[in-house]
Order: sequence, then C-alpha cells, then structure tokens
Amino acid sequence: MILAGGQARRLGGVDKGLIELCGSTMVEHSIHALAPQVQSLMISANRNLEQYRAFGFEVVEDRFGSFEGPLAGLRRALATCRTPLLATLPCDAPLAPNDFVARLRGHFIGGQTLATIAHDGERLQPLFGLFSREVLAGLTAFLERGDRKVHDWVRSLDPVYVDFSGCAGAFRNVNTPEDLAAIRDRIQCQP
Repeated sequence: MILAGGQARRLGGVDKGLIELCGSTMVEHSIHALAPQVQSLMISANRNLEQYRAFGFEVVEDRFGSFEGPLAGLRRALATCRTPLLATLPCDAPLAPNDFVARLRGHFIGGQTLATIAHDGERLQPLFGLFSREVLAGLTAFLERGDRKVHDWVRSLDPVYVDFSGCAGAFRNVNTPEDLAAIRDRIQCQP
C-alpha cells in the first residue's frame, strides 16, 4: 500500500503524491518501486481520489475524518486488504529499494511477528513496513483513543527491525522544497 494522504504543510499544502519529479508524479515513482514486489497494490489517499484512481489501482480513503495521519490510512488499508500481510510505502519517498518487501518478508515469522520495519542505521522508518492483518483491532483501538503517533503504535507491536543501513538514502522523503531539489539531484533529473 502506498500512503498518499498527508497535508504537506511544509510544501504549501500540495498533494505530495501528485508532485512532478523527473517526468512522473511521486506516486508513480512509488508505484514503480512497489508494484513488482507485491501481489496487489492499493493507494491510501484522502483527497484527489479520482486522480489517484486514474493510475489503475484500488484507492482507499480513511474513515477517521480528513488528515488524521498515516495510521488512519493504514487502518483502512488493513481492513480492505485481502492478503495476510500488508506492505507500506510513503508516496514521498521515491527512492525505495527494489528488494524492500522481500527483505522485510525474510524477517517475518508467521504466528509470531506482527510487523517488520525498516531501520536505516540511524532511525526507525515506521512507515516502511510489513504488517500482519492481525494488528487491525489494536490499531483501531489506538486511533479510537485519539492517539496518532506512528512511532508509539509501531513500537507497541514489538516489531522486528530490518537493517537497511546499506541504502539509508532510500528512505529520504520529501517534506520541503529543499528535499525535493535534493532528490531531483540524486536521481539526476532536470527540475
């Protein structure tokens, strides 16, 4: 699942998934990275739904109001998901590794693991994860209490952290115009 529901306050409120980057939108970069790694793909968004549907994948909208954060999108996707595991990737991180899901899956132990989460060598990357559908009830309760902190919820799962320190730059996301310029430079395209 590609998470594309943020407010992008530091980018003037534009929909980050629809920002152009090297001739494609950021969500298209995420689709290109994630689609070959999963059985089916969905996009979690809470605005510009028709534009996201135009990419040809299922689009789910969170049910906790507008801009309730990525956990609301994850909750909706888990409720909709038809597979036992759900991989997540933010739309504003266009450099995701090609083996991202396989590496997370390689550390998943059925019946024991609720989540595997990428760690870039410095920081936990909680939105780059693989989650069991079994976490849905706990996530729903977390959100119903008014909690929204992704790190808090992910840590409550006692996840397995998967080392991605060899490709830490792959988790760089776009929050500011400077971040966007840096990623354009990194993938060597013209602004």
